[in-house]
Formats: sequence, C-alpha cells, structure tokens
Amino acid sequence: MFQKIINIVKNVYGNHFEIASFLGSSLIILLAILLDTLLNLRACPLCILTRYIFGVIALMSLIGYFLKRFYVLNKLIVAFASAYGIIVSLKIIYLQNLTPEEIAMLPMGCDMPLETQIEYFGLFGGLANAFKGGPACAEESWRFIFNFAEWGLVFFIIYLISTLGKLKFGSKTT
Repeated sequence: MFQKIINIVKNVYGNHFEIASFLGSSLIILLAILLDTLLNLRACPLCILTRYIFGVIALMSLIGYFLKRFYVLNKLIVAFASAYGIIVSLKIIYLQNLTPEEIAMLPMGCDMPLETQIEYFGLFGGLANAFKGGPACAEESWRFIFNFAEWGLVFFIIYLISTLGKLKFGSKTT
C-alpha cells in the first residue's frame, strides 16, 4: 500500500508536476476564500498577499504546462514566489507569537486592505507597508492542527523544494 502511494507521487511529480501545482495552489486559494466566507473571517493584508503568491504559483504552473520553451524561467519564477511566500508566512507567524504588549506597539500596517495600500502607496510601497504588519495580522482566527500562516508556510516550502528539485533533476518533457 505504501509503495503504491510512493509510485503515485513519483508519477505525478515526474509527469504531471505543473498541473498538480496549478490545482494545488488554486485549491488553497479557494479553500481560504471558502473558510473566510463560512467562518466570517477577515483576512489581514499579509494573508491576502499569501493568496496572491499562491495565485502567481498557480498561474506560472499553468503557463509552464503549455510553454515548455521557458521551462527554466518558469521554475525560477515559481521558486522565487515560493521563497517570498515563505518570508511572508514567517512574518505572520512571528506577529502571531508576540505578547499582547508587543502587539500593542505594532505600527498600523494592516489598517487598510492590501489593494488600497497598493493603490495609495504604489506596488512596492503598499507591499512594504503591509509587510510591517499590525495588530490585525497578529490575530489567529482559525486553526486545524496549524493556522492559516503555518499551513501556508508548509505548502510554500513544499513548492520551493519540489520546484528546485524539478529544476535540478527534472526534464523539459514532463
């Protein structure tokens, strides 16, 4: 049984990597939106940013499936997005582990929605402002073994390792 599961994983990784990455990232985004709706949660700008990063991974995986000519560039973009996702997830986890006194001293980087910050401060200014975090980013509103940020970290690490492995050992004929 265990060997059968390993063979399935090897087959998906070797032959259907881009489609699996696209579907996985898309399902993560849909699940986050669904849980927000069902549980009436309000995602902070950093949490929204992780969804956009998963969206970049999904989009680049889909493009990689159809355009094999840009194989290395595609994998590098997915690896870069995954690394940025790890950084953002670690920042959220850091904020969630602050003491109440430390949370009270945080800047109000999470006051405005991410889209408003980008519109007001420009892309890089809005991302930098959101990355400062704030009291809203320190709230942990949902948990199933891990919280949203911790699950995001797990999946970003998986995407980074699998993409770098595909870059190093994979072939363009997947």
